Parts: sequence; structure tokens; C-alpha cells
Amino acid sequence: MAGGVVVNNGGGKDYPGKLTMFVLFACIVAATGGLIFGYDIGISGGVTSMNPFLMKFFPSVYRKEQEAEKNQSNQYCKFDSPLLTMFTSSLYLAALVASFFASTVTRVAGRKWSMFGGGVTFLVGAALNGVAKNVLMLILGRVLLGVGVGFANQSVPLYLSEMAPARLRGMLNIGFQLMITIGILCANLINYGTAKIKGGWGWRVSLALAAVPAAIIAVGALFLPDTPNSLIDRGHTDAAKRMLRRVRGTDDIEEEYNDLVAASDESKLVAHPWRNILQRRYRPQLTMAIAIPLFQQLTGINVIMFYAPVLFKTLGFADDASLMSAVITGLVNVFATFVSIVTVDRLGRRKLFLQGGTQMLACQIVVGSLIGAKFGFSGVAEIPKAYAAFVVLFICAYVAGFAWSWGPLGWLVPSEIFPLEIRSAGQSINVSVNMLFTFIIAQAFLPMLCRFKFILFFFFGAWVVIMTLFVAFFLPETKNVPIEEMVLVWKAHWYWGRFIRDEDVHVGADVEMPAAANRSGKVDPAKLAN
Repeated sequence: MAGGVVVNNGGGKDYPGKLTMFVLFACIVAATGGLIFGYDIGISGGVTSMNPFLMKFFPSVYRKEQEAEKNQSNQYCKFDSPLLTMFTSSLYLAALVASFFASTVTRVAGRKWSMFGGGVTFLVGAALNGVAKNVLMLILGRVLLGVGVGFANQSVPLYLSEMAPARLRGMLNIGFQLMITIGILCANLINYGTAKIKGGWGWRVSLALAAVPAAIIAVGALFLPDTPNSLIDRGHTDAAKRMLRRVRGTDDIEEEYNDLVAASDESKLVAHPWRNILQRRYRPQLTMAIAIPLFQQLTGINVIMFYAPVLFKTLGFADDASLMSAVITGLVNVFATFVSIVTVDRLGRRKLFLQGGTQMLACQIVVGSLIGAKFGFSGVAEIPKAYAAFVVLFICAYVAGFAWSWGPLGWLVPSEIFPLEIRSAGQSINVSVNMLFTFIIAQAFLPMLCRFKFILFFFFGAWVVIMTLFVAFFLPETKNVPIEEMVLVWKAHWYWGRFIRDEDVHVGADVEMPAAANRSGKVDPAKLAN
């Protein structure tokens, strides 16, 4: 396959050490930062399908929904409201801005304090949403939630990639995506329960319970150790050496320690990481930091997850049934993520990307065709239960394809490809692009559904074709490569190698640089060996 780079286990080096309980526990605690993001994705879609919530804050949407059901009018347009979409998407605009500030905090104070700040801010936002009296309070709470998400999403993937041994980095980093899926599932279950509360205040419980995952990451961050990379970068070399011994479970850490120090020394020569990241030698990483989160959102997954209850309601499910359908997709999301955890360090990133993209494309074609066949362009139809269940089946297959490919790998790959000197800046770009396009798609989805009808699924399907081809030709395999030696992979790639000069490669003098890759992008594994 074009663009593939074959690397031996350990890439340039296979450092001594094992997966210690200390590292496993630290990575599990850090990964809970994904709970806040997942909980919000799940909760917002469910709450906006609850009639008491719509009656209080978005009465025009409620009236339009009632008229659509009474008159059997256009089902595609009944939730189209700029104010409703602003409620959902304001969080992502705030997260975009916050991620740039989080970059400085992560670099100067360490990864754990960025996680702590994110948890505390999210906690305050949850409290404000739970007691909201008007739309202004709702949106202000959402903005604070967004700041929390921006800080957590910037720091957690970096922390996991730096803490994990190279050969298990994929598995441990995907813990973040697993927590996102668990957060979505918990939110769906909570919405299903709170929708049954008599008195119409169940939505307050749903929104206020966001404080629970926020408290978990805020308190957990206080007990997390700093990564050796961060300690060295901040001048705590003795503490870094002690921490490296502890996280690797061996005293034989000199080689890895020296490589980390060399990377840190080089990073200190970079006074302006935001300016340096634009240099030609960082073009491969910068391209991936923009393209991967952009493509992740253009899979259309957040359309399904934000609005799953709304979507199922549009398909003709009753209120309870639409929320239960969202619970089903949430369960599929969690279990399919485990597939990625088990296979990512064995099969590699590229195979999962390519298989997942193919599966998502097939499902989008089927779902779009099924919805189009019944609703057509009029948006008026009665859907039999068996037919609707068939639609849900293919939506679940789509979610599964995403959950073992673009879901976890969209966070994993960008977090593991940057050299230390631009790592925080690179991750901020990754998060900000992700949030920007999450915002744009969240803003645009309901108006697009109203205007494009079932063609919307084919729109996202076309993007899946583009992103799958992009991975096939331009993303090299990064599994098992030590994070500070990733430059060797880019140097060996058939296309990206032209951007990196030999003098730009400073990792371990004893690591032989691979010969220039041929047009297939493959190199002899021995040439990347010690």
C-alpha cells in the first residue's frame, strides 16, 4: 500500500522496561479526562429532545415539533433552530480558544495541572447549567464546559503518549477515547432515566450530573505524577530520572533518559514553538495535526452522537424509544473501542483507519438510501418499526467502524507524532481544529438536514472516501516507534521525506538512518533497527 512504512518492534530502539502497575493506574486516572467530553456529547443531544427542556428554553422548536407531528409535515426541519444549535455548539467554540491557553499551561506547569484546571472549570459550568433560569445562563455554562474540555483534550492525550512504553502506547492512549465512549453511554442512560421524572425537571439532573466526571478528573489529577518528558523540559532532571525508573520498572533507563534530555535540549533552542511549527521540516506533523481532526469530524460521527435521540425521533420513534436507541449506539461505541485497544499495537494504525473507513462508507450509503426511500425529499412518511430497526442496525455498524478507527486514532496519532519542542503547540492545533469543525458541523447539521434531507449522509460518505485515500497514501505506520524517534518514520516516507533534511534528524547517534524510501513508501525493517 502506498505510504506505508514498515518499522520493527520498537522502531529505532526498544528501550528496557515493562508496563508497571504505577503507569497503568496513572494512565487510567488521566484517561478519565475523556469522561467530561463524552458525557457532554451524550447529554446535550438527549436533553434537546426532552419536551420540558424545549418548552422552557426553546418554545419555538417545541411548537414546530408539535405541529410537525400533528400535521405529519416535514420531519427533516422540525428541530431547525439557530438558538438550539448555538446551545449545543457554543461549548466547542470555547474549547477551541481554551486549547491555545492550555498549551502554555501544559508546557510551563506540566500536564497534570492542565487536567486539573479543565476539571474544575467543567465542574463550575455543570453547576451553572443545572440551575439555569434562561438561555443566557445555559450558554454561559456551556462556555465554561468548553474551557474544561479544551484543557483536558489538550493535555490528556499528550500525558498518555509520554507515559506509555512505546510498544503499548496505542493501547494506553486509546484509554482516552474509551472514556469518551463511556461518558457518552452514561449520559444516554441518565437521559433515559431522567426523561421519566414527573414534573419536567429531569433535564436539570442530566445537566448537573456533568459535575461527577468533572470531579473525577479534577481530584484524580492532584494525585498524578508528572511525565519524565515534562519534568526534564522544566529543568527537574533528578526527579525525571527517578520518575523514569519508576514508570519503566527498571534501573536500566540511561539510554531512554539520554534521548529525552537530547530532545529537551533541542526544544529549548526553540523560543517560539508557534512560529517554528510552520518550518518546512515540521510540514508532515502540521499537516496531520490539521487533516486528522478535520477528517475525524467530517466522518459525520458527531452528527449521530449529538443528535442520536433527535435523529431517531425524526425516524418516527417515540420519546422513550429514541433515547433507548441512543443507549444502544452508546453500547456499541464502548465495546467497539475495546477492539481498537486490543488490536492497535498489533495491526497498527493504518489497517484500522482503512478498514474503519470502508465500513463507515458502506453504512452511510445504506442509511442514506433507507431514509431517502421512505422520507424522500418531502420529509413526510410513516416508518414501520421493523424498517426503523433496520436503520438503527446500520447506524450501529457505522458507529462500530468509527469506534475502532477514526475515534481513537484521531486522538492517538496526532499526540504521538510531534517532537518535544513543538509538542504542546501541535496538540493545541489538533484540539482547536477538532473543536472548530465540531462547532461548524454542530451549527450546520440541523439546517443541512432540513435542506439536504437524506443526501446529508452521502455528503459525509464522500468525505470518508477522501480521508481513506489520504490515509492510504500519506499516513505512515507509527506503531511501536519511540515518541522521540518518530522523525525517522517521516524521513523514510515516500512523500514526507523530501521535507526533512539529514541534518534535521538528531535522535540517537547510534540509530542508523534508513535509506530513502521507494515510491511504495516501504523500507527494510532492519534499516530502522539498532
